Amino acid sequence: MAGAKIFQITGYQNSGKTTVMEQLIATCKIHGLKVGTIKHHGHGGFPERISVQKDSEKHRLAGANVTAVEGNGILHIEAQKSSWELEEIIQLYNDIPVDIILVEGYKHHGYPKAVLLRDNEDVDLLGELHHIEAIICREPLQLGANVPLFLLTELEPFLEWFVGQYVYKEKDRK
Repeated sequence: MAGAKIFQITGYQNSGKTTVMEQLIATCKIHGLKVGTIKHHGHGGFPERISVQKDSEKHRLAGANVTAVEGNGILHIEAQKSSWELEEIIQLYNDIPVDIILVEGYKHHGYPKAVLLRDNEDVDLLGELHHIEAIICREPLQLGANVPLFLLTELEPFLEWFVGQYVYKEKDRK
């Protein structure tokens, strides 16, 4: 698994990250990839036990082979210590055969990412983050960005872009 691709879906709360994750997982599965997902529970407190309403369970129902959610040092894949770094969770996934790890959250980490913007008030996020490869907006925004811009209401072009960037390149490596 050492060669698994890692791609992040980032943005502020309620920007549509889980919706995009579900679509990405399903797209990867259609193309024969084994998918692992990691969700950051960044709203404070401990993540709740897995239930159908929780994002990590939505990831599993969308087809992820393995899912994890971390918050306040609790990692569901059940393991506990004072805190968990994203890199430590990725290391755990080294023993699970996945082709791609999709990360929801952890926006300040340095992996390739798509950033979701709810409106013009979220644009400042673009100046804070690195390794942005795509932007997904709820409404058309004039950003002058040097990366592809997609609409949340029309995800198919984003999914096609993602397949070209990550799925076909992943299959070419094998």
